[in-house]
Parts: sequence; C-alpha cells; structure tokens
Amino acid sequence: MAEKIDNFPPLPGFIPLKPCFYQDFNEIPEQHRSMAKRLYHLWMLNSITLAMNLIGCLAWMCGGGGAVNFGMAILWLILFTPCSYVCWFRPIYKAFKSDSSFNFMAFFFVFMAQTVISVIQAVGIPGWGVCGWIATISFFGTNAVSAVFMLIPTIMFTAVAVISFIALTKVHNFYRGSGGSMSKAQDEWATGAWKNPQVQQAAQNAAMGVTQGAMVPPPGEAQYSSTPNYSYENQM
Repeated sequence: MAEKIDNFPPLPGFIPLKPCFYQDFNEIPEQHRSMAKRLYHLWMLNSITLAMNLIGCLAWMCGGGGAVNFGMAILWLILFTPCSYVCWFRPIYKAFKSDSSFNFMAFFFVFMAQTVISVIQAVGIPGWGVCGWIATISFFGTNAVSAVFMLIPTIMFTAVAVISFIALTKVHNFYRGSGGSMSKAQDEWATGAWKNPQVQQAAQNAAMGVTQGAMVPPPGEAQYSSTPNYSYENQM
C-alpha cells in the first residue's frame, strides 16, 4: 500500500509551510462521497465569507465605523478558517471514511456551535467584527457606499447559516437512520477504536465492501433481471 503524503492545504511553494493533512475523497465510500464534498464546499464558502467580511469591515472603518470591527474581522478570518477545518470538517471526513460514531459526534457538537455562530454573524451585532444585518442596515444612514460593501458579506453570512442548518439536519438524519447513537460513540472512545488505524482501515474496507456488494445482483439474477438496480446516494 502506497504511503499517503499530506497534500492539504495546497499552499504555493514560496510559503514556508507544508501541507498538514492527507485528503482524497476517493477513499470515502461512494454513497457518502457527494455529501462529504458538499460539506467541504460549505467550509470553503464559510472561509470566503470571512474574507469578504474583512473587506466589508475595511469599508466600514473607512466610512467612519471605527477600527475595532476591522481588527475583530482579521481575528475571525485567521482563527476560524483553520479551526473550522480541523474541528468539524476533518471529523466528518473521517466519520464518512471509516463509519466512526465518535467522529460523527465530534462533528455534531462542533458544527452545532458553528451554526449558532453563523446565525450571530448574520445578525451582525456592532462591535463583533461582522457585517450582519443590524450593522449594515444601521450604517446606510451614515455612509451608503460603505454599507453596500457591508451588504455582500451580510448576505453570504445568511446563506452560510441557512446551508449549515440544512447540512446539520441531513447528516443527523442519515446518522440516526444508519443506527448510530451516543452509546456507540462512547464505546468507540472507551475501546480506543476511534484512533486505531487498523480498526479504521477495517471499517473503511467493510463499508466499501458493502457498497460494492449492493451494486452486484445475487447469483442467477444478474443475467436475467431486467430491473435496474439503483444504489442509494445521500443528497444534501
């Protein structure tokens, strides 16, 4: 088996930092791959929104809104972009990869907090470093040009909050429907299975075997059955 070399994040060569994680969606069972990719795209959207929020807070400061929000916006971007990747995307990536209840639970706890934060960002409390609805609408009377720049991240924060809630609901429904529970996650924690590479690889192979088996009709039916066999695919 070839050694897996860290390939994420794909930083330019002139940056003196190397990738910290190995990421390949092909190692996730096919029935979970689409949902995993969409959660990755959600992480990217959230990161882009934080970057746009920085621009909006710069316009806010230039329009007379003060420097506190701009400084907080820098903190949001620097802190939450890597933390959201490590704290909720990596757990759900590993959960789909190896059918890990512990990682599912880690995702749920952190992502619920992420969703609440997204709602707060969309609301836009002045002084918190986010261009939400309250801050943007109230600033139109002070500087309309700056408020227009602030409106862009405000809409994006709202979209992130809505999509995050939908994503959380769909992943939770899938997990409960597949028989997952808190006790199963506690058992993984107690036995240390959640961090055992051999156990994770065995679970991944089993999940992929089930997927491949579901696509192969029973003996004696393959050559005669005219009914198409559709495999389940999670959608988000």
